[in-house]
Amino acid sequence: MEPGQSGRGWRGRGVAANPGNRFEHAWFEPDPEWEADEERSAPRTQFLADLPQSIITHNDSPDVGFDRSINPYRGCEHGCVYCYARPTHEYLGFSSGLDFETRIMVKERAPALLRAALEKPTWEPGVLVMSGVTDPYQPVERKLEITRGCLRVLAEFRNPVAIVTKNHLVTRDIDFLSELASVRAAAVFVSLTTLDPALARVMEPRTASPEHRLDAIRRLAAAGIPAGVMTAPIVPGLTDHEIPKLLEAAAEAGASFAGYTVLRLPHAVKDLFGNWLETHFPGKKDRVLSRVREVRGGKLNDARFGSRMRGEGVFAEQIRSLFRVARRRAGLDRAVPELSITAFRRPGGVQMELFTTKSTKDTKGRACEK
Repeated sequence: MEPGQSGRGWRGRGVAANPGNRFEHAWFEPDPEWEADEERSAPRTQFLADLPQSIITHNDSPDVGFDRSINPYRGCEHGCVYCYARPTHEYLGFSSGLDFETRIMVKERAPALLRAALEKPTWEPGVLVMSGVTDPYQPVERKLEITRGCLRVLAEFRNPVAIVTKNHLVTRDIDFLSELASVRAAAVFVSLTTLDPALARVMEPRTASPEHRLDAIRRLAAAGIPAGVMTAPIVPGLTDHEIPKLLEAAAEAGASFAGYTVLRLPHAVKDLFGNWLETHFPGKKDRVLSRVREVRGGKLNDARFGSRMRGEGVFAEQIRSLFRVARRRAGLDRAVPELSITAFRRPGGVQMELFTTKSTKDTKGRACEK
């Protein structure tokens, strides 16, 4: 067995292991007796202060439909086993495994840092995405309200925002989102991977259930907030057959646009996901991993721009075709609403109507199929 790996798991956690950090040459490996005792009590989540000097992250990736984002948290208690963001925790000296979902870095100063950024004369209004890496509505947000604080600032400045989340908690902030939507400055993507609650419970253990995610779409749409669905990631050989039903259910709930990505397994995630399949779906493990390799050029991950979100090859094209047909039948083949910066204002100042849309860079984005 590899260092830090285990065949057993903990209730409510996505993975059962803390694999070695690829940047470290030493790791902690508990003995079997200690592990047995620890398993009975389960690892508790720790929330650690993160003190960045700025809150807005910039990227120039051609694969994503945004160039600026806000991440109030690093690490994610949702515990999605497949999460491509897990390896980012290794830059902090942690593991991609249990550390990622039990050691959460919290940016409590995020709203203040955001306000300072938007107040600068050099700020060019543009779409901000929450969040580009980990979910802004993970469980602790209910208590800390850091994401809500950022939305309060964005509503005050009327700076457009697009949100991607798996959590029903987004409906708590309908007040600020409605205010922004009234000036075409808000949109929400709800991620929906499966309609099977049992599968969701072991694959995404601390997220909202599929039923509650659909209810979130329903509530957002009823409030006049543009709401769409992201069938992301599609897991070849495990969830791809659900694409038509996922889109149909989302459309019935009030979604007006849809997008998808295909599973990729970077760095330690490939072993974590393989162990998860062995534990929960041993009969499907070989088939799923074989299908992932089919769309990733014989590997479990392909980081190349232009390929990493959708994959390549015959099976990737089959997924693409199935999605396009199902999206059209569900009536979701409308473009993602283009968010506007014309209502941007600074408190005490004038509305910023003369700014160009340079910074809104492809607000429809490549997240949604064209």
